[in-house]
Amino acid sequence: MSEPKGPLATVGTADNSNVAWYQNVPRYAWIVLGIAALGWLFDTMDQNLFTLVRQPAVTSLIYPGIKTLTGAQRDHVSAISAQVTAIFLLGWAAGGLIFGVLGDRLGRTRTMMLTILIYATFTGLSGLTRTVGTFELFRFLTALGVGGEWAAGAAIVAETFPARSRGRALGLLQALSAVGNMMAAVVLLGLPLLLGTLSLHGDQWRWAFAVGAAPALLVLWIRKAVKEPEQWQHAREDAVKHHAPNELGNIAELFRDPQLRRNTIAGVLMAAAGVGGFWGVGNWTPELTKVALAPLHLADADISRYKSYVYLAQNFGAFFGAYAYAVLAERTTRRSSLLLFFILAFGAIQVMFQMAHTFAQLMAWAPVLGFCLLGPFSAYTVYFPELFPTRLRTTGCGFCYNGARILAAAAPFALGNLAASMGFRNAASCVAFVYVLGLIGLCFAPETKGKPLPE
Repeated sequence: MSEPKGPLATVGTADNSNVAWYQNVPRYAWIVLGIAALGWLFDTMDQNLFTLVRQPAVTSLIYPGIKTLTGAQRDHVSAISAQVTAIFLLGWAAGGLIFGVLGDRLGRTRTMMLTILIYATFTGLSGLTRTVGTFELFRFLTALGVGGEWAAGAAIVAETFPARSRGRALGLLQALSAVGNMMAAVVLLGLPLLLGTLSLHGDQWRWAFAVGAAPALLVLWIRKAVKEPEQWQHAREDAVKHHAPNELGNIAELFRDPQLRRNTIAGVLMAAAGVGGFWGVGNWTPELTKVALAPLHLADADISRYKSYVYLAQNFGAFFGAYAYAVLAERTTRRSSLLLFFILAFGAIQVMFQMAHTFAQLMAWAPVLGFCLLGPFSAYTVYFPELFPTRLRTTGCGFCYNGARILAAAAPFALGNLAASMGFRNAASCVAFVYVLGLIGLCFAPETKGKPLPE
């Protein structure tokens, strides 16, 4: 293979075939997409199991055996829950950086297997904790795997599918993450039935994390069915040939070249907008449900059930939002489609958190919120692999997507602090201004539609 002429030199030409994107795709590419999608699906299931049992878990760890909390105790639980969430986001960021580099150095397949083993193992161990400190430690370690899995999966799909099918395949990969979110809600609805109770109470939240350990079995299939992409193998051979193996996954390279530096900074800002909006506001709809239904003085079992229904509705919309971005980005451009979804996400948060006061209103607006919130995440899966050359693809994707979580880790704290002074709903509306970061990033992000992956 000839040496690239620059850091963003490309090989091949775009396929302008008129056949549908899913036609004439090799069978092996579908196997890769299926495995990567399952890895990401179980990844998001773990994230959202944590979201849905976060407060019950913290409550039982801090106040074991107490069924009714005082106002001060509830505030303490909320503060610790925000702290655990922030630690989880920081672990996610660290995992994205560490395994992004390893994805370029060790290979996409090996990295994907390692990250799945990590997040599945420590998810299971999270259910065995007895103190808040241990719970926070295991959530941090779980997040290392969660943060690392995405970049490896996105890169291997991008490098396996034909150019004409790449955008839609990556959009489908991200859309299936919403199925993982819905699976988490189904688990929380079904566990009480299996345990013979009306809702999870006491230490029964631990069973949710036991379910989250099951994806470790997926590693056996990956090891047998998936090989390293040819593009990565060629990049490694070139690096060895030119006595520069350290160029693979070298984070410094993201900032040494002017174009790569520009792409990286734009990517971090765009990712910070979506991550901050989702984890800082959009992922707190279970708490919004509790606030909205508080005047009804419902039993805890009913509140828990209604939370799961709203969360299911939200992620039903999220599935279509993620795929809608991929379709729109193929018909227009990557940048204009992402701009639209940033605006939609900001507006959807304002409407959901200001206007949803009944269960019917929550169920009506939750799919809209999910649709708008997940569109930008599909953009990261489709767009980010197109910003970086093969030797830095998972490094760049991991740095942008997960490095942004360092900025976003402040969002849960911001929501909690603002809620104390202006109320939960108004605080959510304020935190949503994080989408301004995405608009800034778009100002100097390049357009990549129709171009082959950088070599």
